[in-house]
Amino acid sequence: MGLFRKKRARERAYCSAVVVAAGASTRMGEDKILLELGEEPVILRTLRAFEQAPEVDEIIVVTREELVPHVAALCRDAGLSKVRKVIRGGQSRTHSARLGTLEADRDAQLIAIHDGARPFVTGAVISAAVEKAAQTGAAVPAVPVKDTVKEASGGLVERTLDRSRLYAVQTPQVFEASLIRAALQKALEDGAALTDDCAAVERLGMRVSLTPGDERNIKLTTPADLLWGQALLESGEVL
Repeated sequence: MGLFRKKRARERAYCSAVVVAAGASTRMGEDKILLELGEEPVILRTLRAFEQAPEVDEIIVVTREELVPHVAALCRDAGLSKVRKVIRGGQSRTHSARLGTLEADRDAQLIAIHDGARPFVTGAVISAAVEKAAQTGAAVPAVPVKDTVKEASGGLVERTLDRSRLYAVQTPQVFEASLIRAALQKALEDGAALTDDCAAVERLGMRVSLTPGDERNIKLTTPADLLWGQALLESGEVL
């Protein structure tokens, strides 16, 4: 992409991180981003990873309207200097991601979109995705699927998918800024139901590069996930 040849007075692309934390937490049964994990809220643990990542220049947090003041206060009290804005989300994850990208610095060349409920993302995962996106325009961390996956209809198996070609994708998903803004806008206009941001880019015919994910980079969705996260902390697998 030609944009990455237009370098500013820096050796790397300016990267804005959009952390999406505007979901209703229906399957968790309570607000998961504010749950205590290792004696601090999940959202703070997530944001610290991006605060400490040298590849990230600013952070935009997208959350539910009623949580904006509380999350902003948490960030301020924690001294998270890269958090530039805390804004309200939209009616869907795609809408929330789109709103976050619009608030990113106008000079940002890359935008990384991350799930607020993935508190164990590592610096290595962030770095690999940002660096690859700077080269190719779109990158996503992923891990190989371990289980055998069946495609089914009406409760009957139709075929077994080739596991060697299957990957479970994670976040942050990193994109050239104008690309992801346009892709999310098109998805919203078309009413596309998407489960991740890569799908919006794929709809435009853009190929997305895979980078190494991490098995510990789990998304906290159910109470069982929270127990798994607590076990990772207690075992010393994560900090």
